[in-house]
Amino acid sequence: MTRFHPSGRAAATVLLVAALAAGCAGPTAEPDPTTLPGPARTDARPSTPSSTAPAGSGSPSASAAPSVPTGSASPRVPTATPEPTPGAPDLSLVAGWTLREKVGQIVMVGLPVEGPFQPTFDMLRDEQLGGVFLHGRTTAGRRPVKKLVNAAVDAAAQDKQPLFVATDQEGGAVQVLRGAGFSDIPSALDQAELDPSDLRARSRAWGDELAAAGVNLNLAPVLDLVPAATASSNAPIGVFGRNYGYSVESVTAHGNAFAQGQHDAGVQTSIKHFPGLGRVTGNTDDTAGVTDTVTGADSPSLDVFDAGIESGSGLVMMSSAIYTQIDPKAPAVFSPAAVGLVRKLGFDGVIISDDLSAAVQVERVPTGRRAVRAVDAGVDLVLASARPAAAPAMVGALVRTARDDPAFAAKVDAAAARVVAAKADLQR
Repeated sequence: MTRFHPSGRAAATVLLVAALAAGCAGPTAEPDPTTLPGPARTDARPSTPSSTAPAGSGSPSASAAPSVPTGSASPRVPTATPEPTPGAPDLSLVAGWTLREKVGQIVMVGLPVEGPFQPTFDMLRDEQLGGVFLHGRTTAGRRPVKKLVNAAVDAAAQDKQPLFVATDQEGGAVQVLRGAGFSDIPSALDQAELDPSDLRARSRAWGDELAAAGVNLNLAPVLDLVPAATASSNAPIGVFGRNYGYSVESVTAHGNAFAQGQHDAGVQTSIKHFPGLGRVTGNTDDTAGVTDTVTGADSPSLDVFDAGIESGSGLVMMSSAIYTQIDPKAPAVFSPAAVGLVRKLGFDGVIISDDLSAAVQVERVPTGRRAVRAVDAGVDLVLASARPAAAPAMVGALVRTARDDPAFAAKVDAAAARVVAAKADLQR
């Protein structure tokens, strides 16, 4: 990725905040470049561990092996590294990494597009985070967004792995990036009126716009199956027309066409919100106790996600609702039973949480514990988007738990390996 070395931090912050928070009447032409605040940098970065070190949950041991007396032993025969089991994460991808480096890969922090920027820049550097989510709304256009992304990449400055740069660019009411250089994308319900081949071509163009701004992961498309009769009371999806029609066939054909178009542009996608938010009334972002009493392991809504997985989506996002027919005791994102259903569909990629930093559905769970419960359930990537300040507590809790619990440390290893494997596609 192109490195950007901004200058003039104080005055520039004002300029970029004004550009990105340009209000409802966005610019009619692409704005001139603005100088972005330079993220504070330090040269005291951890050294790169040896690739031959063991893939434990902490730093590699510095203990030397005992010497062998001359002539007293036969030469050792090198042992071949076994191939990973099909479907299992390739742990060699994170062999020799420190625990902090591995935990950093499995937490994605929010970067408010209207600012402030520096707190997120600091977290990317200090917590060694491997992912950032452009959060909020801006009508400033592509150029200021690209400057913001470049500064985030510069703040992370990770030599090992590229930075996941994500956003929500579904269309309709859920489109973070607007203005010159970004199309006004219709809602999913309107996209479902298009022929799938036409939709794929349009999605390719929308993906090209994201790629030009430095975004490499779109947390879309929505594959929630919403009954037409209850759409008007379905607060998270139906009310906003975020669903690709009302049938398994429509959601599958059009949701997959959208995802394929993004992939054609080199942008990864995350289908969401497994196992489906089409049967709830409350929105987990602003409501507690959101519960689905209908969806089970054999419900049609899972068929849609199965088709999305078969189509090649790199990530699957877990819902935070409770599903009494799957696990009545915990939100899906904290439920091994619910997360396990994703793996039973044959998915071996990255499972990402919905936002766990500010969602009212999970607010009674201590901040750090939310990340621990999600990873313990099988989630690979924890999203802290709406309240970025939650990320350090999540990182700290994950590190402490992994140090104390070898079984949990193994889950961190697996999650980090899956994230790193997903990022390999970004470098092709």
